Amino acid sequence: MNDLTRPERLQIMLTQEELAALDDWRFARRMPSRAAAVRELLKRGLQAEGIQLADGKMRSRDFGVTDGPLRAAGSGDGGE
Repeated sequence: MNDLTRPERLQIMLTQEELAALDDWRFARRMPSRAAAVRELLKRGLQAEGIQLADGKMRSRDFGVTDGPLRAAGSGDGGE
């Protein structure tokens, strides 16, 4: 039963209202489990925020916070 494609476990706490909303959304879309529904909602939320999901074809260098080169701390840029 150990799914090696998902080796990380994430535990979250929900209110009764949040759980009911999740279950309603899940059942309306015939999702197989709460976990599948949470994964789908997480994926949709990240995409809505413009976050690119890894597809296995991208390299780690393709992901970054800034467009410019990294600068060492204390490089004298006056921003301290």
